[in-house]
Amino acid sequence: METLYITHPSCRLHDMGDWHPECPGRLDAINDQLVASGIMSFLDEAQARAATDADLLRVHTAAHIDYLRSHAPSENHFAIDADTLMGPHTLEAALGAAGAGLTAVDAIMAGVHTNAFCAVRPPGHHAGPAQAMGFCFFNNVAIAAAYALEKYNLQRVAIIDFDVHHGNGTEDIFAGDPRVLMCSFFQQTLFPWSYQDPSAENMVNIPVDAYTRGPDLRMVVSDIWMPRLYDFQPEFVFISAGFDGHREDGMGQLGLVEADFAWITDQIVALAQKTASGRLVSFLEGGYNLSALGRSAVAHIRALAAV
Repeated sequence: METLYITHPSCRLHDMGDWHPECPGRLDAINDQLVASGIMSFLDEAQARAATDADLLRVHTAAHIDYLRSHAPSENHFAIDADTLMGPHTLEAALGAAGAGLTAVDAIMAGVHTNAFCAVRPPGHHAGPAQAMGFCFFNNVAIAAAYALEKYNLQRVAIIDFDVHHGNGTEDIFAGDPRVLMCSFFQQTLFPWSYQDPSAENMVNIPVDAYTRGPDLRMVVSDIWMPRLYDFQPEFVFISAGFDGHREDGMGQLGLVEADFAWITDQIVALAQKTASGRLVSFLEGGYNLSALGRSAVAHIRALAAV
């Protein structure tokens, strides 16, 4: 069964301005590298369905949904904050991005595919129950995890976040929920400056120093994440795949390279195969140096597809 590659046309139309690092060219960079590498022929492509209000309400408040809908502009931009802006296509793109995970979960639970990569934007892991922030409007990975738990009556799901920034929104949504184990590392002292220690028991947060390199982060994965994850025995695995920890990405100061993303993905795939019949959905989060993003996403997808 091939890896499913999911996107939505509106994800390329969402635009927060020529100055903004979270730009439509991010998806083009990934697609171009996939084509150039020859991997695209090994993937099964699909278009995401749009998330409904019922899908969103599993993790977001009605007031949050109404606020975004009522402030969606027909032209120009509406600023949620200095870095998070709605344009004419933002709401449609955010609903498509949130729906990509739902499309993937259904296909995987139906046995059509084993895993999936959601090439979507806007990203999601900073969006909390009632707040858009950090380029994020709806929390894509949380929406998919909550959907899998409810629709398919799962008991345990894991969320693994390797973005350079803390996935504060995902933590806010699931902190204290015994059905969810979230494991992450992120560069401390960076946005969103929200990490709290100690965190809830089901949160395995590992803040690391600037300039931490791949070998040290691999130790975090093997020595801290994996024992907790294998003890938890997730029935479905979700990834917030941020590639802004690459050493060429100016959004942070970590020292990861493509081989590190491939190695981390290999460990997560092995976990999913052992405990979840391979069931895994990965979502694009950060990654703003377009060359490094494209190369890193290809390494990640190559590991998902085992090609």
